[in-house]
Amino acid sequence: MKPIFNYITLTVLIITIFTSCNSGPTLQRYFVDSQESANFISQDVPLSMVKIDDSQFTEDQKEAYNSVKRLNFLGYRANESNVEELDAEVAIVKEILSDSKYQDLMEFSDKGNKIVVKYIGDDDEADEVIIFGSAKELGFGVVRMLGDDMSPDKMVTLVSALKDANVDESNVQDIMNFFK
Repeated sequence: MKPIFNYITLTVLIITIFTSCNSGPTLQRYFVDSQESANFISQDVPLSMVKIDDSQFTEDQKEAYNSVKRLNFLGYRANESNVEELDAEVAIVKEILSDSKYQDLMEFSDKGNKIVVKYIGDDDEADEVIIFGSAKELGFGVVRMLGDDMSPDKMVTLVSALKDANVDESNVQDIMNFFK
């Protein structure tokens, strides 16, 4: 009887391990796999390096801004010869972000570019906030915002404020030059 119990326990444990592992693509895996490719740029940026004038921020926006600790950026540069590759890469990112663990936060268009903001977490706290923007003539960029105690509601107000914020571009010059 004891060997049968051990066998059943071992079988249940193995099934649990295999079903709990998500073998599907993840954004983190996509970042790692893409960062060395020619048309991509990858950069990890501590938020302390990005100088943003937060003097016009509300208290909620300041709290959301201060909850972000690090930004992971992955960008893909478009050119005349990689239109099909660009479309394929955008499709991959959209497929990853269509997973149910990525919850919709907001969508908007800015100067003809579509921007989607999603998050992983629950209604009270986001573990990660993702900003995905694309433009046919430039390419696309994905930013993973990582931090502590990030509130999805406050992140919406922060993202809205960042659209009009005064950002010191010298700290992100490499990224901006990449898309030129």
